[in-house]
This record gives sequence, C-alpha cells and structure tokens, in this order.
Amino acid sequence: MSALEVVIDTNVLYAGLRSRRGASFLLLQEIGRNRAFRIHLSVPLLLEYEEVTKRNSRALGLSHDDIDDVLNYLCSVAGLHDIFYLWRPFLPDPEDDMLLELAVEARCSRIVTFNQRDFQGVEQFGVRAVTPQEFLSEIGVLQ
Repeated sequence: MSALEVVIDTNVLYAGLRSRRGASFLLLQEIGRNRAFRIHLSVPLLLEYEEVTKRNSRALGLSHDDIDDVLNYLCSVAGLHDIFYLWRPFLPDPEDDMLLELAVEARCSRIVTFNQRDFQGVEQFGVRAVTPQEFLSEIGVLQ
C-alpha cells in the first residue's frame, strides 16, 4: 500500500498542540514516523499555522521557540509546494480554498479537518475531507 498524501487543517494542528488527549494529538505524534501517510505544506499554510499557534501560545502552554521547533519539524518531514495557480473561490472560506489548492497541487487524497461541512464538493478533485479520528482509523492507528 502506498502512503496517503494529506493536508492537515490548522484546527487539527491547534487541537493536537492544545491537548495530549484525542485523535489530533495522536495524529501529530504519527507525523514523520508512520509510513502510511505523508503531510504536505505550502508557505501560506505554514504562515497560518504560525500565526494561529503563536497568537494562542499561552493557551497552548508553548513558547514561540517551542512553536518554531514544531513548525520546523513539520517542514522537515512534509512535502513542500509552491502554489502557482489560484482558481478561487471554490469554497465559501478563502482559508479553506488555500487547503484545497494545496491538496490538488500535492495530489493529496485527504484533507484532515474538523470542518468537513466547509469542504463539501472537494470530492470532484479526488479529495476527501476527514476528521483526525476517521483518518487514524483508516490508516490502522485506531480501531
């Protein structure tokens, strides 16, 4: 079985950093270690990760240096992509369009998010929006 190519929504990263319980934290632990999937990043997504996590660093209990370490690790294991085309708007939220554009460019089959409703219609691009729990079940980490 080849690795699934995925994009992780900012809400999943935030949830995984905020609590050591739950599927989001488990998913973050699997990044770079589990050969069943590979994450993908673009500059806009990385900047969004940085902005949201640093703005909420106190709530996360992390210093800005800690957050930089997390983001640097994600960059070291992710497929990195430049987005040269914008065919927005497709989804109601431009931030979600950014994720869809990355998923299409990186040939990802999954967007891992808590906001599945916001990604209605992405199936026409060969992408499914799934929750962290659904994704971990799919790759055999959860049963």
